[in-house]
Amino acid sequence: MTEEMLDQLRHACWFLHGSFSGIALPYARYSERQYATWLMRIFDQHDRFDIALHMQAHPTVKQQELVEPERFKFKDDGVFPNSDLPLLLYRQAFSTEAEDGASVIEQSFAENNWTNSWRNGVYPFRHYHSTTHEVLGVYSGSATLRLGGENGKNVEVHAGDVIVIPAGVAHQNIGARDDFGVVGAYPDGREWDLLRGQPGERPEADQRIAALPIPDNDPIYGAEGPLRQIWKAARERPK
Repeated sequence: MTEEMLDQLRHACWFLHGSFSGIALPYARYSERQYATWLMRIFDQHDRFDIALHMQAHPTVKQQELVEPERFKFKDDGVFPNSDLPLLLYRQAFSTEAEDGASVIEQSFAENNWTNSWRNGVYPFRHYHSTTHEVLGVYSGSATLRLGGENGKNVEVHAGDVIVIPAGVAHQNIGARDDFGVVGAYPDGREWDLLRGQPGERPEADQRIAALPIPDNDPIYGAEGPLRQIWKAARERPK
């Protein structure tokens, strides 16, 4: 492979993946037509298998454009504290084409300091967490989640969706496909508790929830993502 061809490959892979050699290339210098032309030349002149291996080694989040989250607010119903912060639902934030979607989601969360992750489903009973907020990234299947408790809302989620659940918000799985799976994670790797709206949980649970800071990073888009702006505005709004 000539140096010119290698340079073409670097440029094309940066456009698709955001990194190749670790050096950022200014997008403005190259048109999409030029990138397409480079890729055509590369595929014509080199083994497709080599390029496929590179693509597989660099799975990416589906972040061609920022996904604006849907927002759901649930008030204290006397059993579940719920939250003044809105639950955020990012539809199709991740591509479903990756061979190991769970790892792609897990890595993205970890890069934004949402860690202490696990892979499983969602409990079929109403529950909430008082020690941490939670993010769930759906890597396979689909499910209907009941959010906010008895007076809440049923929401369908599918592979590629991401749900950020504020501490205190009740949630449960009320029906799912057999292959439904999520990656769960927590800001700063916080430890989570499991509360079910039983007598004696409050007001201590409410105090723990109120003391939690807004996370430094959106679990998908980092410090500049929509989570901080939305949640800070919600905290500042008069009650």
